[in-house]
Amino acid sequence: MNEQKPKTVAVIGGMNMDIGGSAVGTLRLRDSNPGRVTLRPGGVGRNIAHDLRLLGAEVSLVSAVGDDAFGRALLESCEALGMDVSMTLRRPRERSSTYLYVNDDGGDMLLAVSDMDIVDRISPAALEPLLPRLNGFDALVLDANLSEASLRFLAERLSVPLYADPVSAAKAAKLLPILPRLAALKPNRLEAETLTGEKDMERAARALLERGVKRVLISLGEEGMLAAEGDTRLCLPRREVTVVSTTGAGDAATAAMVWAGVHGLDLERSARLAQLAGALTCECLEANNPKLGEISDLFFPQRGKMSRSDR
Repeated sequence: MNEQKPKTVAVIGGMNMDIGGSAVGTLRLRDSNPGRVTLRPGGVGRNIAHDLRLLGAEVSLVSAVGDDAFGRALLESCEALGMDVSMTLRRPRERSSTYLYVNDDGGDMLLAVSDMDIVDRISPAALEPLLPRLNGFDALVLDANLSEASLRFLAERLSVPLYADPVSAAKAAKLLPILPRLAALKPNRLEAETLTGEKDMERAARALLERGVKRVLISLGEEGMLAAEGDTRLCLPRREVTVVSTTGAGDAATAAMVWAGVHGLDLERSARLAQLAGALTCECLEANNPKLGEISDLFFPQRGKMSRSDR
């Protein structure tokens, strides 16, 4: 039997150089804390693209970088993963995005500063020449770091299935105009409340479906995940994990949701795969856990798979 041809996914969104600090012991504010500082590629769009590569998809990343050391390192890291970055914008004399965060001793992000002005360069004018290529993918993933104008433009001009990541409660509202075009959405509790005004998550899920989203997965933290599609509602308990860092866990869950969607997995398998991807990422100091390259076989073993030499 021939191996199934890999699905193709384009991700449009942010790509940062992440500078992270993790404290050893109790974090003291307004003081110097012993711990570990890391420098690695990140950003919601790039993380989702990385995780989709690990799951076995052929991925193109549409982002923007400056002509600086961070920008060159980001592009090289994507190419090393086998990602296509030919549609990523290179902006001379501009600085690449940087994300600075501090985790507490439990691995949860305590605070962060995001310098992402260059993402605004992914404008409708910049995207216009890319439309013929983008319409040839099996799916597109949008992150809410994009401007509302760019999100609307893509939703109106593209015919392929669209998925989205709200990024944060502060940015989630930019997705409101494009909800009817979304095949699936994975907000957390705060993002779902921002999008619907509902504090009860079952009502929030219903509201998102009524506004046109086809499938909704809401991350509930300690309470697990709520999955909804049509008249079906599923409440999955939290997976027990040893948390090392939560950075990238939501991005991994979104990538798994997209992978499940392009492979036609049902609501329950989509939610369980998303949960597992997020849990595995929490167990890893890196924002992308290489073990994601193994879990999709549990749900759909006959998919095209990224070779070990490409990882």
